[in-house]
Amino acid sequence: MSCVGRDAGTAGCAARRPGRWAAAGACLGAAAVAEAVLRTRGPGAVLPLAILLDLCATLPLMLARARPVGAAAAVSAAWAAASVLHRGPAVAGLAAVAAAWSLVAARRVRARRAEAAERDASRRAFEHTLLEHTARGERARIARELHDVVAHHISMISVQAETARLATPGMPAEGAKRLLAIGDTARTALTEMRRLLGVLREDAGAEPTRRPQPGLQQLLDLIDEMRDSSGAGTRLIVRGRVAALDPGVELTAYRIVQEALTNARRHAPGAAVDIEVDYGQDTLVVTVRDNGPGPASGPLSRTVTT
Repeated sequence: MSCVGRDAGTAGCAARRPGRWAAAGACLGAAAVAEAVLRTRGPGAVLPLAILLDLCATLPLMLARARPVGAAAAVSAAWAAASVLHRGPAVAGLAAVAAAWSLVAARRVRARRAEAAERDASRRAFEHTLLEHTARGERARIARELHDVVAHHISMISVQAETARLATPGMPAEGAKRLLAIGDTARTALTEMRRLLGVLREDAGAEPTRRPQPGLQQLLDLIDEMRDSSGAGTRLIVRGRVAALDPGVELTAYRIVQEALTNARRHAPGAAVDIEVDYGQDTLVVTVRDNGPGPASGPLSRTVTT
């Protein structure tokens, strides 16, 4: 029957069959008895004492595998007493002492190596976790950069394409068709980017307070931010039948209002601002006006085809 295991299984294995330490202790015990008989000189009572001390200096080696420190201490003490009695080092006991303390030293070395390996594993796990958190933070940063920079510029492409198509008189039909295609492509790109941002933020473990790409539902939040930062009066006026629009159209309208509010805060600080959102049958008209000083060119108005 084979023995499997190391720590708890070691003691059980040793109990079922004699190990090498038990055999070594028995052999050294026999050698110690012979040494005691050969070296003892004196009254008859001295020989039994010498045999007892030599056995105590060797037989505990049989338990060295289960109790190495205790066995080493026992054979060391008995060997010292036997050496005094023999008036010289007891050879068998000295071999047992060397073997016992060698086992103790080997166990200590293995324990320190195991502790070092465990520390290395913990350090590697910590470094892996730190690297993973760093990567997640980098993905979240990329998501923010895409949201703040790239999406804004793509929405401006859509706005400018629509403005050029609708505001340029006498434009050929082919040119208007191409500008419409540019606007549609930009809105499609914004929709796809919105999905990408959602994946990046979920992977980074972040829960954004607003959608990766805002729409008309976030206009009230944007107006509240304007009021809090500038203290100016800002109104939102909605006309027509409110309906859910394409995410790209809503993002374009949101960016128009965001850019207009930024310009109003920069060039007409403290001026009241009116934002009008007019839902048409096929169009969405966004008008932003303020009462601050400026050129008499009228309010900013943009029409987005839905």
